[in-house]
Amino acid sequence: MFKYPYLVELLSPKRSADDQIEALLDRFAERYRRINDAGCGVSIPDNPMGQPRFGALESFELRDLSVDSEKVVMKLNTFHTKSELDGLLQKAFKADLKYILVVRGDGGPLLPKLDSKSIGGKRSVATSIDLIKYINSEYSDHFITGAAFNPYNPMPFELNRMKQKIEAGARYVVTQPIIGKDKSVDMLKDLNIAIVVEAWMSKNIDLLYRSVGKKKDEKAEKYDPIENLKALHEFYPQCSVYLSMLDFKQNWKEILPKLSI
Repeated sequence: MFKYPYLVELLSPKRSADDQIEALLDRFAERYRRINDAGCGVSIPDNPMGQPRFGALESFELRDLSVDSEKVVMKLNTFHTKSELDGLLQKAFKADLKYILVVRGDGGPLLPKLDSKSIGGKRSVATSIDLIKYINSEYSDHFITGAAFNPYNPMPFELNRMKQKIEAGARYVVTQPIIGKDKSVDMLKDLNIAIVVEAWMSKNIDLLYRSVGKKKDEKAEKYDPIENLKALHEFYPQCSVYLSMLDFKQNWKEILPKLSI
């Protein structure tokens, strides 16, 4: 589905950093341009870790950045009011944004919870499945929605949820970070959906393990993000790779094999 080798995660500035916001927006713009110049796609998270941040399109507007509809993926989670959600979707539509990656998201005391019934769901709190279905019912001719896949969950449960997301309209899937060949990712191939595998580009593997509730193992002791990325290219050559925690101070051509191709 994606015509570039890497989808690079780029955080927008936190809303709490008022005294530094201009400098942080400048850094965001500089990094956004670098990702584009490298021929990669860019993914902007939606208030990760429950911390209010500037939205993707808001950040683009504040620095007059152009949106390449083929290279920008906007994450959207379930921690918005209905009016805020519709406003974001309308703004994305007007900006000709094409790809939305729907995730449940990280809640927090500063973020509202989306009422499931307000978007056609049946529960008190909206799920990512509800949100995928809503976006596709309201904007089926414009947006291409994607879904997240957690290989650290029990597989019968996670695969069943993935099937529901596909039925709701998801057309691509982005995994959480994986290390080497993963049986659960191989199972996704049977679902006939475009797959993007995520690579954890930090040496701090403990942070990843804590975030997904996984116990430390031998892989954590020997983890090398560059070697893992090479392994993912070997095992999943047809997949684009989502890069989280990528160091912007490094020479990417030295650490990202497919940039030199």
